[in-house]
Amino acid sequence: MKKIVLLYFTTVSLVGCVSSKMFNEIESSYAQLKVDHSFLEKENSSLLVRYDSLRYHYGDLMKQFEKIELELDTSKKSYETLEASYKALEQNSNAALQESIDQNRSLLDEIQIKESELLDERADLDSLQNELAVRIARVDELERVIANKEALLSKLKSSLSKALLSFYGKGLTVEQRNGKVYVSMENKLLFKSGSWTPGTEGKKAINQLAMVLSQNKEIAVLIEGHTDDEPYIGDSKLSGNWDLSVKRATAIVNLLLKNKGVLPENITAAGKGKFSPLVPNNSATNKSKNRRIEVVLAPKLDEIGRLLQDLD
Repeated sequence: MKKIVLLYFTTVSLVGCVSSKMFNEIESSYAQLKVDHSFLEKENSSLLVRYDSLRYHYGDLMKQFEKIELELDTSKKSYETLEASYKALEQNSNAALQESIDQNRSLLDEIQIKESELLDERADLDSLQNELAVRIARVDELERVIANKEALLSKLKSSLSKALLSFYGKGLTVEQRNGKVYVSMENKLLFKSGSWTPGTEGKKAINQLAMVLSQNKEIAVLIEGHTDDEPYIGDSKLSGNWDLSVKRATAIVNLLLKNKGVLPENITAAGKGKFSPLVPNNSATNKSKNRRIEVVLAPKLDEIGRLLQDLD
């Protein structure tokens, strides 16, 4: 029997700066879903092997049942013969009569026991077949939902690539991996050094992104701000790089929400400071790559979670 462990996650975000813990849980849940899905496939294969074995055993049982029916018919004839013998022996030997009766009763009891065992095994096989059919249907539905989510991501990546094509080569990339779509924008496209106010070119890119998101309302959006490891020496209102990364992530959220089609509840903003670099901060080029905004897009897992509950 197939079993997938339930991991049910709903991403609900408010406009503003929050921790990325919720998103990391979604990411972990999604990875676990794939592991569980693989386990279910193996378990399904095992159930099918067992089903074939039971069906083969069922055929043997049917042959035994037919044999028992034949034996029963023979026994009934023997019983009739014994009954006639009983009448003949009644006046001559009570002991012989009793022995004949006991043998006949023993034979009939044995036949009844075999009939009962056969009926029980047939009932067990029917029950197993019904349970297997139900679980196979649920696994098929789960596979359909997962396939739809993958297709949704591929379509989303294609739409983003087309919408942001003019920004390629300016510090922007779009990738699909690990069940998510990543839009990475280096700060040279979005902000001046030490600033969290998007520039003209950056606003254009964010507006294009918002247009795509407004047409994909079943997508959870995580906005992550990242810096290099150089100490922040700008505005005294900020406490450091981590604070700056949060400000920049929040600024992107505010720009996205200017498009009324973007749902605020789908968005989470997070600042990671210098703690999630793409590459080592050992050169000016690498530091530039690490100063970035990452927009991480993932399908919501509500329907998958419901199916996992049904399989539990």
